Amino acid sequence: MKLVKTILASSLFALSSTSAYADTQTTRYLIFVENGKQAGEQVVQKDDNGLTKVRFIFKDNGRGPELNEEFRVGADGLINQYKVTGNSTFGAVINETYQRQGDLAEWKSTSEKGSKTVKGSALYIPLNSSFAIGALSIAAIENSADKRLPLLPSGTLTQSKIGEIEVVNGDKKQTVQLLAQSGIGLSPQFVWATTGKDPQMFAVVIPGYMKVIAEGWQANGEALANFQKVAEGKVLVDWAKKLQHPLSGLTVIRNARIFDSEKAKLGTASDVYVLRGRITAILPAGSPVRGAEAEIDAAGRILLPGLFDMHGHVGRWDGGLNIAAGVTSVRDMGNDNAQMQLILNEVNKGDLLGPQIVPAGFLEGESPYSANNGFVIKNLEQAKYAIDWYAQHGYPQLKIYNSFPKEILKDTVAYAHQRGLRVSGHIPVGLRAFEALDAGYDEIQHINQVMLNFLATPKTDTRTLDRFIIPANKTVDLDFNSKPVKDFIARLKAKQIAIDPTLATFSFLRQQDGTMNEPFVTIADHMPPDVRRGFSVGTMKIDDEAMHQRYEKSYTKMVEFVGRLYKAGVPIVAGTDEIAGFTLHSELAFLVKAGLTPAQALQVATRNGAIYTRTQQERGSITVGKLADLVLVDGDPTKNIEDVRKVAAVISRGYLMYPSEIHQNMGIKPFVENKPELKVLQPASASNAIGTNEAAMQRFFGTARRD
Repeated sequence: MKLVKTILASSLFALSSTSAYADTQTTRYLIFVENGKQAGEQVVQKDDNGLTKVRFIFKDNGRGPELNEEFRVGADGLINQYKVTGNSTFGAVINETYQRQGDLAEWKSTSEKGSKTVKGSALYIPLNSSFAIGALSIAAIENSADKRLPLLPSGTLTQSKIGEIEVVNGDKKQTVQLLAQSGIGLSPQFVWATTGKDPQMFAVVIPGYMKVIAEGWQANGEALANFQKVAEGKVLVDWAKKLQHPLSGLTVIRNARIFDSEKAKLGTASDVYVLRGRITAILPAGSPVRGAEAEIDAAGRILLPGLFDMHGHVGRWDGGLNIAAGVTSVRDMGNDNAQMQLILNEVNKGDLLGPQIVPAGFLEGESPYSANNGFVIKNLEQAKYAIDWYAQHGYPQLKIYNSFPKEILKDTVAYAHQRGLRVSGHIPVGLRAFEALDAGYDEIQHINQVMLNFLATPKTDTRTLDRFIIPANKTVDLDFNSKPVKDFIARLKAKQIAIDPTLATFSFLRQQDGTMNEPFVTIADHMPPDVRRGFSVGTMKIDDEAMHQRYEKSYTKMVEFVGRLYKAGVPIVAGTDEIAGFTLHSELAFLVKAGLTPAQALQVATRNGAIYTRTQQERGSITVGKLADLVLVDGDPTKNIEDVRKVAAVISRGYLMYPSEIHQNMGIKPFVENKPELKVLQPASASNAIGTNEAAMQRFFGTARRD
């Protein structure tokens, strides 16, 4: 969900190869998802009066935006009049205008209204747009004196050339260049452009997800993607070298209050020893230090086990956000298989700043509404092949999706269990959650999929937006004390079916356009202005205040229901499916709203995460012998869950990382200013340390030395 919701919210790029028909130049661009299926198009028409019209449509997984744009450009090649109408990914009405007269720029949308006096050129970034608007920036930056372009409402865009490649279309050839643009969002944006005096957009590639390319040139898409993956990798390696500080030799973290994730309470202050990525000793705070080469003074901070995000869709640029939030493990719940293998390899080598990943194999059925990552299958034979592939590649879990054929569900689940995989997912169309349990599900993703058990019928097409609209509209009327609800909860408990509710993600169900979505209120002032601006864009179609109140009450009951599940003994895990890192903190806050204590919410994000990724032998608690996935936090998140955002330092995979450094690298205002520094010690050699004081040896080791 994360990528589909955000990829087109303020698209930077468009394409610009044209052909003439009468008095209108028409350009058609094709949009493909990773498996090669065409999922949309962008048609650009420019008439001889200077008016450009854009028709944009993108549909994947039964949803996506449809936009109609009109704009004119001034002498600087940037828009001075603009209008866009249509619908967002989840159906919200889009109606946005911009105009500039002289030095006065004004804009208005369904969520905001503003104006600004501007001197010189500036590019307005719509809240919802096609790729056509950002394309104007390429030549504007190239032809500017300082290679910078002011943005409206705020910000500055820069771009740098990464490299070139030759592309072919029949007997036509041309050289295109890969550019990296910075100044919008939390990571660089990559775009392919023509070369020469006035470079124009050629393609946009998001490796592992989509390719946007001019009609006729689509055969070059894979070559562009491969080149871009390597280019992005070089930047990411530089980030990793800069932000990952290796812990060489024995390191002691002194005076830390350890969170006991088994008992969900704080322990006494301790000194924790780390060597080669593992915890080697835990001693009372102030114990004599023996042989440590470095130390970190926790100064009484709380030390948490590394947090788990149990519902990620991992991208190569997400890693810093996760680490900075103390998320050291992410369960990936659906990805392009080749892209996932690339990321796993990069993390393993230390070339990618990011958490350890537990991949879940994505399995979808073929339909017009299919999601198009992982394996998309038609029959049981293909499903078994996919399961074999996932088992051979070390995936501990399978995720089944909306269009999966219900006729083969039970046999598919049985085969996955035979191969040792847990099975979870959405509920396939035509079924309800209790029938997925009959088929052998071990876990259910998303609170809406749980609610649909009571609200959908066998005829409900849950591949469409109805899977969001029905729970938003009808949960308010659901009687939680009714026998069907109580019986279902009892069955979940008896079978110990885990629930991955992603409450923070589904807050969008009740968000009114122009109001800030609750999960991001706490972090908004820390974010770059363009990111903060996007937090107030509603995505659901909410017609009036009565509908808003209904959706609000339904969402409140969803939160309540998760609390009922937890109190009944149903396992809960904490996942996001939204902005990496930050959303996990918000998910924990919603669990507290649901009735968990802050300490219980932390237990869900640590102990439960390890249990339901089958990694509890190595993660989930601060225990001698386990991986040193450790998070130092200011404040006390066992009393105030919002303090979990105050991450001062993270240790994982043998590296020390500081969120303040990561956030500054991404244009984010840090949540913690004073970081606990790594101090290099000069211990005596092992031979000198042993045998110099027999009494000290006996006190430390508890036994006398024997020759």
